[in-house]
Amino acid sequence: MGIIMGVGIVHKNGILMLDSEQHFSAQGLPLDQVIFEAGRRRLRPILMTALATIFGMLPLALGVGSGAQMLQPLAIAIIGGVLVSMVLSLMITPVIFFKPRRGRVTV
Repeated sequence: MGIIMGVGIVHKNGILMLDSEQHFSAQGLPLDQVIFEAGRRRLRPILMTALATIFGMLPLALGVGSGAQMLQPLAIAIIGGVLVSMVLSLMITPVIFFKPRRGRVTV
């Protein structure tokens, strides 16, 4: 269940990042500027999603409350997945998007 949630968050962040990059590409900006602006535009929503999820799962991860020990591994997996997804969405996705297009010449 935690893996499914983590994959969903990574997928959503990646799609929205690439959609922002298409928006700025349509304005005629160079690719490095497009990637920078898309990352800047998506930074706050990605951080807000990640922090809300982490702080929401923190009591379960710490084992606070009755029955929390049963859900503790799920909460730890979700927190780890959200932290990894944040790095993937903000750093790795733009690098992968930029790398293949770097040598392409447009007319």
